[in-house]
Amino acid sequence: MISDSDSDSLGAPASPGHAEAEGRRRMPVSSTTVHAQAIKARAAELGFDACGIALVSTEVDDGFDAWLDAGFHADMNWITRTRDLRQQVGLKLPGAQSVVVVARNYWSPRPEAPPGTGQVSCYAWGRDYHRALIKPLRQLAGFLDGLEPGAQSYASIDSGPVRERTWAARAGIGWVGKHSLIIHPELGSWIFLGTVLSTVALAPDSPMKNGCGECRTCMDACPTGAIVAPRTVDSRQCIAYHSIENKGDIPDAVGDRMNSQVFGCDICQQACPWNRTPHVTDCADFLPRPNVANPPLDKLLDGDTAWFEATFNGTPVRRAGLEGTRRNAAIVKAGRMDNAAGRGYEQTAVSE
Repeated sequence: MISDSDSDSLGAPASPGHAEAEGRRRMPVSSTTVHAQAIKARAAELGFDACGIALVSTEVDDGFDAWLDAGFHADMNWITRTRDLRQQVGLKLPGAQSVVVVARNYWSPRPEAPPGTGQVSCYAWGRDYHRALIKPLRQLAGFLDGLEPGAQSYASIDSGPVRERTWAARAGIGWVGKHSLIIHPELGSWIFLGTVLSTVALAPDSPMKNGCGECRTCMDACPTGAIVAPRTVDSRQCIAYHSIENKGDIPDAVGDRMNSQVFGCDICQQACPWNRTPHVTDCADFLPRPNVANPPLDKLLDGDTAWFEATFNGTPVRRAGLEGTRRNAAIVKAGRMDNAAGRGYEQTAVSE
């Protein structure tokens, strides 16, 4: 019996279509593509919701230097100290060829807020994402290292000098929204990002087309006007920055507009049309812990260190500390009292 391949070897003529199909079947798949497919499959096994790849050679200044020079980083001086590293990942990992970017959805609905409570940003309701994601991210890096002899990698969430949002855009995870966060077309901007620098050459993904168009809903929603231009946030005007990173006094121009925010701020994300139909996270670590999403203001003001640690231990809220959250709670409560007094004055004026 002669097979199709045998008939070809005996000189039987093949149709053009048959020859083309045979050529496609025999065309070798490059190792960069095979490795890229393998790393994406492993990322999915580890629970990541998206994975993309960018080439280190695509690294260019995308306005980061101008952002720093304008002072928009406020007093986050660790950014300026690692300025060169953040613009040249090869300084962090010599020989790096690829940047693998992963995303993990963290959204869940806010629990009902009792009276007299403040609001904590959604990302901080559960376990600190650095702790929750670093183990699977390092496992992914270890898998990458095993693809080639002598391969090296560097895994980072947002605590290392790698600009994960910029790389996420280059790797096709999503695009940079006007609020400066990455927007994934299905998950919106409610995602944590992690990066792995690698000396392994991987087939890259294409960046996504920006889906914001003429929309400026997030910019208009920001109560302090901190989004000073598309994809540009002035931290000096940002509620999230002041309620988390600022260890001093909060300017009145910001404090007067904090509303209920005692840690972080989700207003620009809540306004974004791409976040209208969010997916609930399947990661139990990120689900809200008791009294974290909507902490009682009186407890924040009067609670001691033991109460604070019992409530917020292991969550991102610890970054602001007891004193920081107490300061924020005092501002929120004072604002509510002022608003109530103003409404009382207006009602009295109307009745007179």
